[in-house]
Amino acid sequence: MQKKIINKYNISPKMIIVFTVFLDVLGIGVIIPILPFYVESFHVSGMVVTSLFAVFALFSFISSPILGTMSDKFGRRPVLLVSLASSAIGWIIFAFSNTIFGLFLGRIIDGSAAGNISTAQNYLIDISKDKTERTKNLGLIGAVFGVGFILGPLIGGILSGISMKLPFVVVGIMATLNTILAYFFLPETNHNRNTNKISLNPFAPILKALKNKTVLPLYIAWLLFGIAISLNQSIFALYIAKVFSWTVITSGLIMALIGVIISINQAFMLKNIWLKYFKESFLMIWMFIPFALGYIIMALPFKFAFLFGLIITAFGQSTMRVVMNSQIIGFSNKNEQGEMMGILVSVMSLSMILGPLIGGAVYEIYPGLPFITSGIILMITFIFVHNIYKNIKPKEHIEVQTVEAI
Repeated sequence: MQKKIINKYNISPKMIIVFTVFLDVLGIGVIIPILPFYVESFHVSGMVVTSLFAVFALFSFISSPILGTMSDKFGRRPVLLVSLASSAIGWIIFAFSNTIFGLFLGRIIDGSAAGNISTAQNYLIDISKDKTERTKNLGLIGAVFGVGFILGPLIGGILSGISMKLPFVVVGIMATLNTILAYFFLPETNHNRNTNKISLNPFAPILKALKNKTVLPLYIAWLLFGIAISLNQSIFALYIAKVFSWTVITSGLIMALIGVIISINQAFMLKNIWLKYFKESFLMIWMFIPFALGYIIMALPFKFAFLFGLIITAFGQSTMRVVMNSQIIGFSNKNEQGEMMGILVSVMSLSMILGPLIGGAVYEIYPGLPFITSGIILMITFIFVHNIYKNIKPKEHIEVQTVEAI
């Protein structure tokens, strides 16, 4: 039945995955600029707001390695369907809750099966013919993120003008629609199943990763990278409201600006500038410096400086995400891609537990301190990665000359 529908409309797996990710990211883009303002309406502190980010990440940290391993053994399709359904249920509970407990419950359910994006990445890796196409397809996900973050915040800003609850209701509906579309149109792409026994210990893949001395330093760099980003993301809306008196609509417009930058960078600059004139290993090291400086500039209490720093960090993180993913995934075996991607998501989830908690704490000391802290962390990461690549043999570098997106 499913194959007949796909063949009838000549739908490629890549088209389906891209559309699935687009709906998912669009939903994320709708709620990100609204979430802190909505939670603050419950008359709670900034630390409670950042804790909602952290609790989602905590349960994602626990579930992601298990889901990644399960996608290697049972296939990408069933894991993605469970993830999408969980997201729908979580957002609906969040939208209709009138208590802080309900908000936390919604985020816990969503985080417990947060394998949407990583499983989608595995889909695209499955259908990649070589390492060049692998990075190209990872860049495709980044471009979709950009488009979603252009449209999402704009839609969220408009919907919040009607009701602060409405954006979350709409996201729940979109996640439900996404689940239905994936059920009828999404084929299985993992035909090289891992027959190893699945461990339900969420720390098992992490412990396995700790034994991989080649990739472990890159996982540590990925963790620091994630902490630097999530540290200030959780207080972003609170910061611009307090320091610049910008509204929820303005927050949505700024998020849309970030989406435009990501789209331009992923769809054009990544292929035609970054990976054309620089090696991946070079970007993996030296991109940390402007990235760090961008955050430090954002800490200055001037609107122009904040926006200038924001543009720099948007270019920095959208480039680094693709490069770091490609470098790390390049060390995986074909039948362990899902597990390694699950580890990457789990490490990023760990950073998103630590980041918001650190961000909330230092924000209470001084509003601009989270950005300064991110800059310092990235400079430390630069020194760390620079030393790593002194010890990695040239043949272990995963150099990619071209990346193409939508």
